[in-house]
Amino acid sequence: MACEEHKLLSQYIKEVHLTLRKSTLTLGAETAWQKHCGNEDTLSKYASCMEKLATTHWESNCNSETSEATSRIKWVVDFCTEYFINKGYLKYREKEYEIAKKIEIDIKTEETFANPLKLLDVGSCYNPYKIYDMFDVLAIDLYPANTSVLQCDFLKLDVGQTNLFDNSTVKEIQENSFDIVTFCFLLEYIPTSELRIVACEKAYKLLKPGGLLVITTPDSKHVGANSKIMKCWRYTLACMGFNRIKYEKARFMHCMAFRKTLEKDIAERWAHMYKEPYMSFAIHIPQDFNNIKEDVSVIPVDQKTQAGDFQELPFGYIEEAVVNPL
Repeated sequence: MACEEHKLLSQYIKEVHLTLRKSTLTLGAETAWQKHCGNEDTLSKYASCMEKLATTHWESNCNSETSEATSRIKWVVDFCTEYFINKGYLKYREKEYEIAKKIEIDIKTEETFANPLKLLDVGSCYNPYKIYDMFDVLAIDLYPANTSVLQCDFLKLDVGQTNLFDNSTVKEIQENSFDIVTFCFLLEYIPTSELRIVACEKAYKLLKPGGLLVITTPDSKHVGANSKIMKCWRYTLACMGFNRIKYEKARFMHCMAFRKTLEKDIAERWAHMYKEPYMSFAIHIPQDFNNIKEDVSVIPVDQKTQAGDFQELPFGYIEEAVVNPL
């Protein structure tokens, strides 16, 4: 059971998510996002609540011997260790060379990774990866929780030929310069599929060939409940040039690692070969297909799972889906 502090922190996070989603419905995504980014009081409190929730409650729950929860941070670190340090990327390179031969294209690039690995943590809040020597971290957030994180609206970030910082604000980041980009509990915060695609396309531009986009997104349902939505994510990212090389449905979240293929045609081949009729170029979350009731004055909190902390439309304040997304 969640303690009282956990419930209060979770409730505030939910209220912010729900307010943004409601604003998007009435104002449109661009205007709603701009309005949200300008609300410093909300962003400041959100950052404080998120840091407290993650550091005091989530990680301690994950470390409990009786917990079924998986630490999203540990999952990323463990997979990056296997992929980079233990050179797991070599088997994916070989597979890409095999496919390239079949489709008669020449691979002109090869993986060249930094030491330590350059990691861009988007929506970082408090920079959880700074304690790991294997990473050289650039942590960014709309409203940083501490000084180790720089301020940046990733959706408005310029990707170009240089790194441009203005005091503690990031204006531009050099393309093809990161070994890893992480979206940990980020995409469900962004209110529309179109804006989530913008974020993923920026990650693609920022990653080196062979680099990883690592995504975790909360879901406490069984593995099959939202499987078609997750398969659409895979299809959409493949169209961009990503190959999903690791997927795990943990108790409370989906954990995914996408490799930027050495040649985009290789990932696109998978998208064309395995596209199902229900798949479209979209990155939806289940809440995209729900109606929001007008009365949201009280938002109940799932006391059993940390995934409940991110249910933007909690049970009791959503209707049955009016559109079948599958």
